[in-house]
Amino acid sequence: MKSVESKIVEAIKKISKGVLIFPEDFQELGTSEAVRLALHRLEKETSITRVAQGIYVRPKSNKYIGNLIPSAEEVAEAIAKRDRIRTLPTGSYALNALGLSTQIPMKIVLLTDGSPREIKVGKRTIKFKKTTPKNLSAKGKISKLVIQALKEIGINNQTTIEEERIIELLKKEDPKHIMHDIKLAPVWIQKIMKKAL
Repeated sequence: MKSVESKIVEAIKKISKGVLIFPEDFQELGTSEAVRLALHRLEKETSITRVAQGIYVRPKSNKYIGNLIPSAEEVAEAIAKRDRIRTLPTGSYALNALGLSTQIPMKIVLLTDGSPREIKVGKRTIKFKKTTPKNLSAKGKISKLVIQALKEIGINNQTTIEEERIIELLKKEDPKHIMHDIKLAPVWIQKIMKKAL
């Protein structure tokens, strides 16, 4: 009879380095308490690294900077995938994702249809904020970010350069998606988006 820990060790060896590991990945190997304790021991032995509460990784290593831990963005993506929830970057995170800001936000705020919570990843925080289905119904990858980024900039606060950049980005979006997403935006944002069509 193999112990829960040795089964988990075997399973972890099959997971590529850099891929996030959740206790739920091993639920068929033992009780949630046994899995939690095994992961805690493996972290103490440094076989895995704890990225955030209940999230681990077999870190990739770099000869110059040592262990590479997944970014807060990668953690947010992995949680969304695990929980099968939709998320949408907002605020300064949306601005950064579009390249309208070079500042890397310390707090990532994501609108979600999942449960609201806050997770610390190193010095950064991921906040999942509950929102209405309407806010998550935008189809375009770029247009949904544009709506959130412009909301962050605020009405009449965008510079000509920002507006030109937004229009340029929207031109890479499927026009069908823009047509759909325009209806979800405030009127002043609709005016800017229409310039891309």
